[in-house]
Amino acid sequence: MEAGHNSQLKALVERINKLMDDRDEVSSDIRDVFAEAKSAGYDLPALRAIIRAQRENAEKRRNREAMIDLYSSELGIA
Repeated sequence: MEAGHNSQLKALVERINKLMDDRDEVSSDIRDVFAEAKSAGYDLPALRAIIRAQRENAEKRRNREAMIDLYSSELGIA
């Protein structure tokens, strides 16, 4: 490998490692907030479902909810 490629490779590896460290820190922070929500008495599966729905594309969410309604109806759940 050329010297330029070596320095580029080293820079890329350093950036990836930094981002992975940041990701680990953010994941830890998220776990802490969920623990706080749990200790405050919130239902974590419901909270996770709400967060997932908020982050999901609105059309994709409507389609998923329509399928859930359809399946529930066919199974006599709703």
